[in-house]
Amino acid sequence: MADVMLLRAQKASARSINLSCKKLKRVPKLIGAIQSIIHIDLKGNKLQVLPDELGNLMQVESLNLGNNEFSIIPLCISQLFTLNILHLFQNQLETIPEGVFENLRCLTVLNLNNNLLTKLPKDVCNLVNLEKLSLDNNNLRQLPFEICALSRLKELRITKNRLERLPLEFGFLSRLEELHVPLNRLRELPESLGKCYNLKVLDVAANELRIFPTEMEQLPLVELHCEENPLLSHLPVHSIQEEEVLSLKELAARYVMTELKDRFSSLRAHLKDFPELKRMLAQSSTCAVCSQPFLNTWLECVHFIKPRKLKLKNSTTGNSLEIPIRALLCSYGCFNKKNHEYYGVAFP
Repeated sequence: MADVMLLRAQKASARSINLSCKKLKRVPKLIGAIQSIIHIDLKGNKLQVLPDELGNLMQVESLNLGNNEFSIIPLCISQLFTLNILHLFQNQLETIPEGVFENLRCLTVLNLNNNLLTKLPKDVCNLVNLEKLSLDNNNLRQLPFEICALSRLKELRITKNRLERLPLEFGFLSRLEELHVPLNRLRELPESLGKCYNLKVLDVAANELRIFPTEMEQLPLVELHCEENPLLSHLPVHSIQEEEVLSLKELAARYVMTELKDRFSSLRAHLKDFPELKRMLAQSSTCAVCSQPFLNTWLECVHFIKPRKLKLKNSTTGNSLEIPIRALLCSYGCFNKKNHEYYGVAFP
């Protein structure tokens, strides 16, 4: 039956072929001769391989291989240079071989839901135009930092995996609008998440989070879902800490960073001659109390905000009436000052 349908499609110079739910175990090689094809639907079959001839198609924009029996992504897909949408949901994929994504630079949508993936290949960074990536219901424990090179990514879904952390470079996903990572094992979110200036939807429900990144309040969120996390509770206990002695390196770094605020300072002109120093100072933080820069010595604190302060249109925060946000202080001197709402973190 498939051969007959492909013959008809070839004679008619068809732009679309639908062979879904035909109980196919193979795809005829003839498919590689139908150069007019743009859309191919092969979902709901029993396919485990594809003919190499499929890679000869020069105009294919969408390929649906969902609900089949693939244990590995066929390498012929890497030759579909014009591919825009690829569905591989509900298969038996355990790994993705290096090289599959190398030439898929036109891909905007990739659906790998409901597979057995334990990791992504580093060459995922080749998907330079990817806008939507869906990895729900897999076995991923971590993401390669190369995923942060997907500068056009707008939606990332990784529901119900085994993620223990997100890459530190996550902030490079500056166009990200939706992040869905519920039902994982995340203990914290990267500080760089605050650089995702377009993030509108954040779903981190049912993880192991206790606190949110420092710049959480800067995100333009309209939806936040964080129920079923062991978030820190606002139960203040009086505490006074003695001022610590700063290292010479820390004192020098703070002096330099303060001087650099003066645009007439001679240090500004000389800094370009010390690239390693410039890189080191770029890792500095700003004290939440005194607003002065500091390098390494800091005190992790927390302050609590009401969900309404984030101007959310939709949120589920469980039983928590306040959201704990991380804050960094430069010293116990600032911590001991009065009239601020930052609290030291105490773990049971």
